Amino acid sequence: MVERKTVSNSSLDSTFSVVKIPRDKKSHEYDPFEHRQVSHPTTDSETLFHLLKGSLGSGILSMPLAFSNSGLWFGLISTIIVGSICTYCVHILVKCSYILCRRAQLPSLSFAEIVELAFSSGPKPCRKWSSFARFLVNTFLVLDLLGCCVVYTSFVAKNVHQVVENYYPDFKMSLKLYMLCLLPILIPINLIRNLKNLAPLSVIANILIMTGVGITMYYIFQDLPTPNERPFIAEWNKVPMFFGTVIFALEGIGVVMPLYNNMKTPSSFLGCPGVLNIGMTIVVLMYAGIGFLGYLKYGEHTEPFITLNLPVTEKLAQSVKLSIAIAILFTYALQFYVPMEIIWNSVRSSFSESKQTIVENILRTVIVIGTVLIAISIPNIGPFISLVGAVCLSTLGLIIPSVIELIIYYYEPGYGKFNYVLWKNAFLIVFGLIGFILGSYISLLEIIESLRYKEL
Repeated sequence: MVERKTVSNSSLDSTFSVVKIPRDKKSHEYDPFEHRQVSHPTTDSETLFHLLKGSLGSGILSMPLAFSNSGLWFGLISTIIVGSICTYCVHILVKCSYILCRRAQLPSLSFAEIVELAFSSGPKPCRKWSSFARFLVNTFLVLDLLGCCVVYTSFVAKNVHQVVENYYPDFKMSLKLYMLCLLPILIPINLIRNLKNLAPLSVIANILIMTGVGITMYYIFQDLPTPNERPFIAEWNKVPMFFGTVIFALEGIGVVMPLYNNMKTPSSFLGCPGVLNIGMTIVVLMYAGIGFLGYLKYGEHTEPFITLNLPVTEKLAQSVKLSIAIAILFTYALQFYVPMEIIWNSVRSSFSESKQTIVENILRTVIVIGTVLIAISIPNIGPFISLVGAVCLSTLGLIIPSVIELIIYYYEPGYGKFNYVLWKNAFLIVFGLIGFILGSYISLLEIIESLRYKEL
């Protein structure tokens, strides 16, 4: 058996001290699913709704902006490729989780635990990095998902602001105040502590998103230009911005492991068709379609969120902005779930059991307020979206899963014929690093430029 200090059912606060996991017959016979006990398990359909909601956030409405940085046809082809790669990397992560659970005879593992256990039980040079690897993953998960919350706050406020301004032109209130007015809604819904209770919000949000996207497509198809009016590919210095935005929009790896670990039938998550494949196929096709048609319609006038391009004087268009704003508001709670669990489990032991509930409520409230204040301080949300995607999600969604598989396969079953596993993951790591470096550089330049413009 594996030497370990503590392992909780949530699989979020364990610390491993592992040198090597024995590869005996017993470890191969262990079935993690039979030993997994979840207090509020989710069904396949509920998991699919959560997966769609975790991916179909404001990112889908940023896809036309991404295409404006890539060009029409290059963006379409690249979105499908990047979406396929992201989905494959999620497969790698979940598969590696199952392998490690069997070897260590544990029922479930969080993302950070997968990384820590892989490093601590892998080749000797990797073992000293296990604690740092866990810290890195948790840090990027928190930054990524709280970054999503910042973007969601900006999106909701901008859409509501535009609607109110149209119908009540004499009512003048700054965008910053609109963001602050969201706090009485955001704080209560983020006091919900389990995914089972969040499922109804995900269902409502999905319905609102689908309806809103459908009506948005109605406006996009009106007087649609021909594709030859848009460039096949944009200027090369803009392409890294496209990569960062697409990764931000498509990559839902931060919520994957909690969803997988909370399933009633986790064996249904992978496979063909499987919850993951069904969900990600829907997501990639929707994102590619919205990005292609939205940029085709609005071209260089594309706004950071496509709903802001809809007519401000038509009630149907305004209803879209409000319905999607409500959906994104509900989605905030799902994105907030994982970083809050990570943060809380790192500090929970510092408080007595009698005080934990009130302290957690205060911490949740403070973090929600913090995301709103950050949203207020950012004048241009577009480069921020790209920066979060380039830094956090290139690392979490592409590089980390590939590194984990290389470590796990080092001993058993090996890298296969012609070192296939080695070369495949080397490609994914290089691909992620290029996106990380170029996307971060270009996004930071854009953020600095927008701040200078604001000062002027």
